[in-house]
Amino acid sequence: MFGFLKKKVKDAVSKISTKVEEEVPTEEVEIEVPSIEDIDKEVAKEKKGLFKKVFKSKEEKEKIKTQNLIEKEKKLQKYDEKEGLFEKVRKTVATKKISEDKFEDLFWELELALLENNVAMEVIEKIKHDLKEKLTNKPIKKDQVANIVVNSLKETIEDLLSFDVVDIVEKAKEKKPYVICFLGINGSGKTTTIAKVAKMFIDNNLNVVMAASDTFRAAAIEQLEKHAQNLNVKMIKHEYGSDAAAVAYDAIEHAKAKGKDVVLIDTAGRLHSNKDLMAELKKIIKVGNPDMKIFVGESITGNDCVEQAKEFNDMVGIDGIILSKADIDEKGGAALSVAYVTNKPILYIGTGQGYDDLEKFDKDKIMKSLGL
Repeated sequence: MFGFLKKKVKDAVSKISTKVEEEVPTEEVEIEVPSIEDIDKEVAKEKKGLFKKVFKSKEEKEKIKTQNLIEKEKKLQKYDEKEGLFEKVRKTVATKKISEDKFEDLFWELELALLENNVAMEVIEKIKHDLKEKLTNKPIKKDQVANIVVNSLKETIEDLLSFDVVDIVEKAKEKKPYVICFLGINGSGKTTTIAKVAKMFIDNNLNVVMAASDTFRAAAIEQLEKHAQNLNVKMIKHEYGSDAAAVAYDAIEHAKAKGKDVVLIDTAGRLHSNKDLMAELKKIIKVGNPDMKIFVGESITGNDCVEQAKEFNDMVGIDGIILSKADIDEKGGAALSVAYVTNKPILYIGTGQGYDDLEKFDKDKIMKSLGL
């Protein structure tokens, strides 16, 4: 997962480091190195302050004395006697100072790697802003450039992926029936994802009813019905071309009457440009009043997935995101971008075609996949 992005970022960091070494002038900066006399004075001062206190026993005094000696040894070990600790009080360090103009040139290597992997421009700009603060107009040891870039990337991406994740299983246990409406375009894996979510609820001892509110796409009802049969779940359906909102309403009423715990509403895949289908979707949401609106997008489509999530969020509002096909996504742009751009959490990622192939979003797993 995300192997291509990992390689591209690693290559970009290496190129940045090499360019700094070859193209940015080396500067010599003097830093203060305390003399042995200064260290002795500091230790003596600390010791005097400690012994101003009233101690209960001679053993306690000896303990403090021993601690002082240990601290003194630690301080002495910080400085290399081979460089003339007793004689030298200043040290010259070779550094690089990267200007803002030079940074723009250097960042292009990383920006190109991120663009190639479908990372959204909003995310690239944040990565750039954070790195610029750490890398420009300050003396940097020439062998530390790569570490600074990697650590800045790590901090920024951790921030991008740090959001409060809603546990929909626990939410479903608090309200009955708990209604979830699934949104997304055709081919995104929405219907299969609904089946996976249903299986997850079943595994947690919750009863599920499905609503076949995609009355537009050919074979959509049969596809969902097949999953319902496999999982032994009740499905409410009408004829093709019928009112999709009415199907959602009937499913919710059935759940109330039969004491079902969860209602999962499938909807027709649509783009924002299809005004009729968007109007239908708004009606489903108005009638069904779902507790959760989940956008399902294909991780492998990168920026397209992010743009779709933005459009659905703008049109009807979404509460969470599920990324399908994340297991075969070598670029990772959608995973890094969609939550930040929409300000909505990634709830789960799809990792295969089986009903159990649905994982809770794990920030640490994503960071590990990126080599960070």
